[in-house]
Amino acid sequence: MNILIYGVGGIGGFLGSRLIDKTINLTFMARGKRYDFLKKKGLILKSSLGNASVRKIHVINAIDPNSKFDYIFSTVKLYDFDNSLEEILSLNKSDFIFVPFQNGIYAENKAIKIFGKERVCAGVAQISSYIDNKQTIIHVGKLATFFVGTSNKSNQVKLHKLCSHNSVKKINLIYKNNIYEKIWQKFIFLSAYSGMTTAYNKTIGQLFEDNSLKLEFIKAMQETFNLANFYNIEFRQDPIDFWLKKIERMPYQMTSSMHEDHKKNKKLELEWLSGLVVDKSKDAGINCKVHKTLVEMIKN
Repeated sequence: MNILIYGVGGIGGFLGSRLIDKTINLTFMARGKRYDFLKKKGLILKSSLGNASVRKIHVINAIDPNSKFDYIFSTVKLYDFDNSLEEILSLNKSDFIFVPFQNGIYAENKAIKIFGKERVCAGVAQISSYIDNKQTIIHVGKLATFFVGTSNKSNQVKLHKLCSHNSVKKINLIYKNNIYEKIWQKFIFLSAYSGMTTAYNKTIGQLFEDNSLKLEFIKAMQETFNLANFYNIEFRQDPIDFWLKKIERMPYQMTSSMHEDHKKNKKLELEWLSGLVVDKSKDAGINCKVHKTLVEMIKN
């Protein structure tokens, strides 16, 4: 099995550290300082689920058009996503399955436009992880679950094969028939979580110990939930109740990757998170006061 992990940040690095196995030909795609570090020192992960340090990995900084991959896991930031698709398009052999694990609801639809529906499946990463200033992958908390799914019957077989592979089982990759429920369930939380932690420069614990900020967080989730209802997304349980119970068990110091990026003056995924909620809500005629305020706060 040949797998390419395109992007070796918090999510890609965690996946890779768990997937390294003799039965999988694993390739990592990175650039700049991240590529240099991985080439020299490999993957270093700190996690309550178990630390990992893998010195020798196969890392590249450009795709060879003659490469052959069965699966491509995309974990790059959304502001680099479109360009990454163009490079993957250069592959001479295009019989791969592309699984985007990006935040939000943008990535899968964009990939389908480039590769075609028969090559793209949906992915959801439920994990809090980031790269620190020493290039170490930091996994916060114990949540680390990954979901994949598709409406394409031929790809269902390939995804089931992937999820049942003995080495892949180590990353808790689960096939979901109702994958779009999972995508929107995460987006409802993540749009509020990323926006609130970044705008107020606070962790999840700090936000929820302040009653006014907790209420604003819940209102932000409700605005994204309203958008999901507009698109007729079906949920088996109320997603806001689901997340409020989850948040009670989250580490006090847990924060979003966008908050971490903002503190480091890096590019942000704001346009595809709260920004996307604002734009889509405007098109749908839905009130979106909280996310609009968050966007304005972060941009200023």
